[in-house]
Amino acid sequence: MHYDTGKHCIFYHRYHVVWSTKYRFKVLRGDVQRRIREIIRRVCRENGVDIISGVVSADHVHMFVSIPPKLSISDFMRKVKGRSSFLIQREFPALKKRYWGQRFWGRGYFSTTNGAITEDVVLQYLEKHVVDPTGASR
Repeated sequence: MHYDTGKHCIFYHRYHVVWSTKYRFKVLRGDVQRRIREIIRRVCRENGVDIISGVVSADHVHMFVSIPPKLSISDFMRKVKGRSSFLIQREFPALKKRYWGQRFWGRGYFSTTNGAITEDVVLQYLEKHVVDPTGASR
């Protein structure tokens, strides 16, 4: 397992995030798809987010990312969706007919975390730690 480091921390934060276009319109094709991919990569690079894997489908985006602790998942999603919506509508004026409310992405997003250890392993460790609090783990 590869841990990431910050100035005062070591972390392993992996998130699977998914969000879709408003009304699930299948507009993420061709030049729009390529441009969305570029914008997302740039926002991630500017915020220190590592893209482990990602897919831009016709009506939604899947990403598996490593987000540093200084950036919350909600702030990351706000930045990615906000910047990409603004730029894509400015660069492709034909989309304004379909998205007249100036909202390119649907409300909300899905996210889940992923780690190398399961919840059961953490609970088992904590149970052992309570029994022997002065053991090797201190």
